[in-house]
Amino acid sequence: MSHAEWAVVRDALPVPGWLEGRGGQPEGYCHRQMVDAVRYLVAGGIAWRAMPADFPTWDRVYAFFRRWRDKGLVTEFHDRLRDRVREAAGRDREPTAGIIDAQSVKAAASVPAATRGFDGGKKVNGRKRHIVVDTLGLLLAVMVTAASVTDREAGGTLLARLRERHWRITIVWADGGYTGRLVDLARDVLRVALSVVKRNDDTTGFVVLPKRWLVERTFARLMHSRRLARDHEGRTDTSEAMIRWSMSMVMSRRLARRAR
Repeated sequence: MSHAEWAVVRDALPVPGWLEGRGGQPEGYCHRQMVDAVRYLVAGGIAWRAMPADFPTWDRVYAFFRRWRDKGLVTEFHDRLRDRVREAAGRDREPTAGIIDAQSVKAAASVPAATRGFDGGKKVNGRKRHIVVDTLGLLLAVMVTAASVTDREAGGTLLARLRERHWRITIVWADGGYTGRLVDLARDVLRVALSVVKRNDDTTGFVVLPKRWLVERTFARLMHSRRLARDHEGRTDTSEAMIRWSMSMVMSRRLARRAR
């Protein structure tokens, strides 16, 4: 990270418990080195044991990553950056609309059979990333499942997670894969209007559809991180943490450019 970007990241870091009187002791490592090491792994797609000698040893970096994943600190860090990006764009911190979609990616040999499957539509053997973004393309909710799980099956759980964290959401745009009983469930139980943006039957070739292009752009940004080009993680929550780390890089760089 540059000094300008580190200034943005440092202000968004979760506050350690010992500073708030919640017990514990000061960390024995440099936060900037640890955050840089995790970002390097996500961006470069390397293995944990291939961590360069410029960073702390790989097992210490992995312990840092694992603690942030299990304690929810990476989610807190990501959400703080998202709030700052929305405020810088003149938006309220809490969004009122979102776009939902899914992406199937191939899985590496390290992915267990219990959390992988075959997507018959995309012809992909691996996992599926279900995400909801706001109208700026920023991540609101994410869930990783086997690729065999349909959009409708995962959509109910993902929308429930979204509603729990973002109570002001009133409308979510989706594609044709989310039609059916999910629309009624979202309206009657979650109080969210699920609006399906369909493609015209008489159109051919690539067409930019309203609202849906926003979530497609977010998927394209995630694929810039080589660690996400293929799912290598043994656990689905690790894959979700990798996605949040990737989006945190996108947002911190945007804030650093704006600060300059």
